[in-house]
Amino acid sequence: MEKESFLEINKEQFQKFMELPMDTPVVMLNLLKFKDSVPETGLTGALAYKEYMKKATPFFAKAGAKVLYMGKPQTILIGPEDEGLWDKILLVKYDTIAGFLGMVKAEGYPSQLRRQALKDSRLIHCNWI
Repeated sequence: MEKESFLEINKEQFQKFMELPMDTPVVMLNLLKFKDSVPETGLTGALAYKEYMKKATPFFAKAGAKVLYMGKPQTILIGPEDEGLWDKILLVKYDTIAGFLGMVKAEGYPSQLRRQALKDSRLIHCNWI
């Protein structure tokens, strides 16, 4: 049986997120699992995601976003080994929730490139304290 993957926003959770104060700073934790190959481009998922990041960078800047960390997990020190590691972890701080929402809703934002590159993902809202 194939493991379920998650690439789209959960509408119920997104609605709760939308009820938060819009001027609140926010950090988004991205856990990423890349496709071996992206049929639309012929690139690997990792290379396709790199293209997404290049095209998304101007939108990040406009949203007041800063990449705090981007790297590849190496070793599970606590947790089940059979769970496997994500291909990449990305932490992005946004000045405000409104900035994040404006970015993902902006005309031309390359969300389709992100979807094409990924086999599975998690996007976790974390508050900035």
